[in-house]
Amino acid sequence: MLASATQPFVKAELKAALWDMDGTLVDTEPYWIAAERALVESHGGAWSHEQAMQLVGQSLMHSAGILQTAGVNLEKREIVDSLSARVIDRLRVEVPWRPGAKELLDELYQSGVRCALVTMSEGPMAREVVANLSKPYFEFLITGDTVSQGKPHPEAYLAAVERLQDTDPGLTADHCVALEDSVPGVASAIASGVVTVGIPHQMPLPEDPRRATWDTLQGRKVADLEALVAARASANAPAGTLLGRAN
Repeated sequence: MLASATQPFVKAELKAALWDMDGTLVDTEPYWIAAERALVESHGGAWSHEQAMQLVGQSLMHSAGILQTAGVNLEKREIVDSLSARVIDRLRVEVPWRPGAKELLDELYQSGVRCALVTMSEGPMAREVVANLSKPYFEFLITGDTVSQGKPHPEAYLAAVERLQDTDPGLTADHCVALEDSVPGVASAIASGVVTVGIPHQMPLPEDPRRATWDTLQGRKVADLEALVAARASANAPAGTLLGRAN
């Protein structure tokens, strides 16, 4: 059936995947928690698992403020630098990839779907992780030290979409899928308007009809992301509109 003047054809095309890093691409949260505990204890304090969970997905500067209240007598910048150095040291020994992440990343790359890293970790750590990948999967990195407002604010994802639009003016948030594991990260992605998938890891995610939820990236394919973009296009299309994927 051909599209008519009363039944316009709308492309439902996956153009980009926007990846969170900590907890989604790599399982670095245990590294962060160990670094936080060591820092707090070196200042005479105690750091519980429950306190550590409050920081999952948050910006580093926000986390530094919480650590100050736990007794760390350092400036926020010093706290961030100390934690980052400890985690980078661990990454240089082993990068703990999340199940299915590298496989999906490789299929996206082979399919020509653009990928960007959107993380609240700072540039040196993000580059350390990316350097351990076998191919230039990520077109660019949006890191915590390049935005003024961290997750859950949407600035990081909005910045990623704007970067993608520099070379593809027709791209919109509806063409992009964000992969996130944390409550702040999911909130950031949803607020930016991109299609959002939550893959809960350290903390459960509350029910939210505005996102998809996957238990794991293991076994997930590009077709699964394309289906989410098609579902968004269908939900947004006026009645009588024909939908289809671009070739």
